Order: sequence, then C-alpha cells, then structure tokens
Amino acid sequence: MKQLAAKSSLFTIKPYIPGKPIEEVKRELGLREVIKLASNENPYEISPKVKKAIEAAIPTLNRYPDGDCFYLRKELSRTLNVDSKQLIFGNGSDEIIVFAARAFLKNGDEVIVAQPSFLIYDIASKLEGAHVVAVPIKDFKYDLRGMKKAINSKTRIIFLGNPDNPAGSYFSQQEFEEFIYDIPKDVLIFCDEAYYEYVQAKDYVDSIALLKKYKNLFVTRTFSKMYGLAGLRIGYGVGSKELVDILNRVREPFNVNSLAQVAALACLKDKGYYKKIALKIEKQRQFLYESFARLKLNFVKSCTNFILIQLSQEAGDVSKKLLQKGVIIRDMSHWGMKNFIRITIGNENENKKLIRVLEEVL
Repeated sequence: MKQLAAKSSLFTIKPYIPGKPIEEVKRELGLREVIKLASNENPYEISPKVKKAIEAAIPTLNRYPDGDCFYLRKELSRTLNVDSKQLIFGNGSDEIIVFAARAFLKNGDEVIVAQPSFLIYDIASKLEGAHVVAVPIKDFKYDLRGMKKAINSKTRIIFLGNPDNPAGSYFSQQEFEEFIYDIPKDVLIFCDEAYYEYVQAKDYVDSIALLKKYKNLFVTRTFSKMYGLAGLRIGYGVGSKELVDILNRVREPFNVNSLAQVAALACLKDKGYYKKIALKIEKQRQFLYESFARLKLNFVKSCTNFILIQLSQEAGDVSKKLLQKGVIIRDMSHWGMKNFIRITIGNENENKKLIRVLEEVL
C-alpha cells in the first residue's frame, strides 16, 4: 500500500526550535517572575499612537485585509523616496526570504550564506532543493571576499545580514561597494536589514540609494525589532520594479493582516517615540558591556539589540541554570557555537536581574 511521501529536500533541514511561552516556564518551574531575553524583541511597549490605531481597526476585522497594503505602501514610499511599485510586504521579513527562495531557486542551484548566520536563509534555500555554501565569518564579521570567491555558475542568491544575527556586526558602505560592483547580474544579492534602526555607525551602507545602480540588489527590513510589532508579523522588501513583480507572483493574497498594516503605518508617523527607544537600548547596551567586562566575559560589540557572549563552559549548561532562575536566553549550540550564548538587551530591570543571575550561575 502506498504511503504519503514528503519531498526529499525536507529532510535536509533542521527545524527551527521555538522556546516555551513564559507562562508555561513559570508553571513548570514554579517561578513567579520569568524574563525572556532570547528572541531579540523590543522590551518596551508600542507607542500610545500605535495602540490607538490598532484599537480603531478592530471593528473591521470581519473583512479581509487590504491585499496591496495601500496606505502603508504610500507612506513608506514617501519615507524611503522610492516608487510604490518597488515595495513588497510580508508576514515578517522572514516571509520575503521565502518568496525569494521560491521564486529563484530550483534543484541544483547554489546559495551563499555566512556561517553562522540567520537560520531561515538555510531553511528556505534547502526547501527548494538548493545547495547552501556557508562561508565562515572572520573575527565575527562577514568574510565578503570569501563569499565573492564562492560564486560560480550555479550561484543564484547571496544572503547578507547587515547587521548580522547572531554576531551583531555590520559591513560598511565601502566594504559593500567593493563586494557588489562586479557580482554577476544573474545573482540576487539579498540584503537583510532587520536591525537597521539600531545602527548608529556613520559608515553603514545606504542600501536604498544603491538600488538605482544595482538591479539585482534587494533589501528587506522589519517592524518586528525596533518598532515592537513582533506579535503582528510585518516586514517589507525594496528592489527594482521588475524584481518586486517576480516576488509578488509567489506571494499569497492577504498575507499581511489588517492590524499589522495600521500598526506599521502608525509607527512610521511616530518616529520621535522610537528615537527615544533607540536611546534607551543604547544606554542599556553600555550597561551590559560594563557588566560583562566586570564579570570578565568575552563578548562581541554589537550594533543591534542583542549581544553574543563567549563562555568558558558549554552554553547548554549555563542556559539551563539561567532558566531555573527565571532568565531565558539563547543557547547558540544549534548554530554550532557550543560555548556561546546570545542575550537580547532588555529594559533596565531585566538587565539588572540578568547580570545578578548570570554572576550567580558563573
């Protein structure tokens, strides 16, 4: 008798392992307080203006969302100074990574990524039957020269996180322009800028300006990180009209929900609030740097809202001990980094508890 058979590429993928809900951790461990510093979320509430916009949209939830994100598209087009047809929206920027893989990859193609890097690049590519070429990072930064050398006739996509997860490092305008100028035009350069709003470096890449020169460049950003809409899932991509037209052909109708659209639009109109959050994160980042240095911990300086830390023992053991004391962090063993943990920058109280508990555990 015949049985259901999934496509073979599925079995080359290591599934993403989500953490347990905070309430479930409290119940299992008998804890009153649990703080989550594992998923690079914004620890601060969304702005009052965004809350108000969400509340106003609730009566319309019996209707399908605007499949074209009309008002958000119009505002973002004005904000970025790009044509509205250069924009595509997704259920988080993760979904747009999947669009690119679905649209451009087939069995036997190759994709270039950094190692380690955001896991979805690997998962989305392998699902389409592509071979993933992983180029190790050097000193916690992308080896752009090494990635360039890895290009061959089978290469279809190069995924670049800038800043990157989990290292938190970035590459500069000059480094990127030296990398991109002679990349074959049939290779998609996918630049994932999920942490764009946290970067303060003056030499950071102006990727939107480069879109005019490079038609094979595509940029994604998200409202999940700085803007705190992780629970609503909305991101966007910017590229040439021709490239966006291709990606729209694999996008499902109504993929971005109504509340996400109105919330994202309200975020764009309340930039002052989020500038204050950026300053708070920067202050807490410096507090953590000083605290890690006092604890004699090696860490990678980050331009994001998370910090990668190297331990003198296995990360899994430390993660379990922290969890027992009500602190959830990211064990980097799944990235092949057995002695590293990644910690999201929380608010002042969360970070003080983290340091207190970390000192006890170590």
